[in-house]
Amino acid sequence: MKQQSATSSQSNIIAIITMCFLFAMIAFVTNLAAPVGTIWAYQYDWAGMLGNLANFLAYLFMGIPAGMMLSRIGYKKTALVALAIGFVGMAFQYVSSMVGGGQGMAAMVVYLIGAFISGFCVCILNTVVNPMLNLIGHGGKRGNQLIQIGSSCNSLAGTVAPLLVGMLVGQVTESTSIADVSPLLLIAMGIFVAAFLIIGSLKLYEPEANKASSSRDAHSPWSFRHTVLGVIGIFCYVGMEVGIPGVLIFYLSDPVASGITQNGVAIAGGVVAIYWLLMLAGRFASSFISGAVSSRVQLITVSAVGLALVLAAIFTGDSVSIVVPAWSIEEGFSTANVPIAALFLVLCGLCTSVMWGAIFNLAVEGLGKYTAKASGIFMMMVVGGGVIPFLMNLLAKDWSYMGSYWIVVAILIYLLFYAVAGSKNVNKDIPVDE
Repeated sequence: MKQQSATSSQSNIIAIITMCFLFAMIAFVTNLAAPVGTIWAYQYDWAGMLGNLANFLAYLFMGIPAGMMLSRIGYKKTALVALAIGFVGMAFQYVSSMVGGGQGMAAMVVYLIGAFISGFCVCILNTVVNPMLNLIGHGGKRGNQLIQIGSSCNSLAGTVAPLLVGMLVGQVTESTSIADVSPLLLIAMGIFVAAFLIIGSLKLYEPEANKASSSRDAHSPWSFRHTVLGVIGIFCYVGMEVGIPGVLIFYLSDPVASGITQNGVAIAGGVVAIYWLLMLAGRFASSFISGAVSSRVQLITVSAVGLALVLAAIFTGDSVSIVVPAWSIEEGFSTANVPIAALFLVLCGLCTSVMWGAIFNLAVEGLGKYTAKASGIFMMMVVGGGVIPFLMNLLAKDWSYMGSYWIVVAILIYLLFYAVAGSKNVNKDIPVDE
């Protein structure tokens, strides 16, 4: 009995470490889109967020199939499929650097195809890691704690991606092309190959193995009010998490709007990297307190604080500047003045850090056998990470960069409502056991 317990514990540890690694890969692939978008935005004013949109649009098509795949072939095989797709997506993006010198419409189309394919990869990986960590932790506070630990790895990789792009690009000019960031694409391809070989050699714990049922259920995840509202919350949250730093990159890279005339992309990449670094710090802290502090309390707190920070950014704008460090390959270390609004928006990283785990944990609480299907639905709604930043970017062009953040204000108000009232399970009469 003790030997079985030790074996199960060892399998859990291997599974947790593997899921954390996959969590990191999700962020690295996703967070390349916005900073790389500054290159396309210089060539085509409307194209800045297209890569990000293509990446997240894949969730809309793959969310439900990913959940079905998870139920049918298990966590390990699903992860391997995702990694293979990820390699293909990165390969397409790398090829775009060789089309027309990495510039022009043809190169952008190839890049967007690669971004779309990469979106399938990160969608499937998200479908794997979130329910697996939640199930290993048996839901509740422990499940949220494991998700926050995995999210910490996600934030670490998310910090590195825009920083590396900024270092390689420096300031976008007429000669800047996707070829300037091709080394990162090669590294990503290598990581996908290594991850495929490593995970393929592991024996992963399958939380729902041998639980498949051929009977048709009378209910579904859509039968639970708190899950439906949580699905909306995931759509809004992911859009906000990506939109805050995404629009900030374009704002700081725009010399007219921000007043930064040299190394704008490098400075923007460094500032946005701090946002993701604060997300890392917040998730790391949450991984310790989640055993004692409920997901609901955490979501209420960060939604309220985030609302105050975004409003402060909107109303202060560029009225006051602060000095931040910067680094580029051409000039090395330097300093630059950035609007104080950037500071308030960067601090939002502490707030957004715990939202994914909290919303997911609250939305699947009490779902039982419907958890895997619900995960697929949540992944479909991650398309918000492409839709909302795209809308924010359009609003920023037609109105102002800071004005686009009113969308974030509306999202934070909704998340505050969800935490206070919408997350309560009012459908406990529905049977959820196998």
